[in-house]
Amino acid sequence: MKVQISVRGRKYTVRSDEEDVDLVEIAKFVDGKMLEISQRTGSVDEYTIAMLTALNIASEFERFKREVDGELASLDREIASTAVLMEASLPASSDNS
Repeated sequence: MKVQISVRGRKYTVRSDEEDVDLVEIAKFVDGKMLEISQRTGSVDEYTIAMLTALNIASEFERFKREVDGELASLDREIASTAVLMEASLPASSDNS
């Protein structure tokens, strides 16, 4: 899939093998982040803005990943304790065959 996007007023043609990825929305997100960083820092150097934006997005991703990992670990513990409770509630089997 080939898509035309715009970031910081520059147009790019990008290609993706993933059909379910909305590259236009991703470009809007990146563009918005870059604008936010440039306004916050007062920087006009595009490289610096791009680097700070990349670090910001990577930091958000890492924080999100830790949250998801924590939630998955919590779910694993809940599933394990539920399995123990279910086993305990089953009648004891007898091997008097």
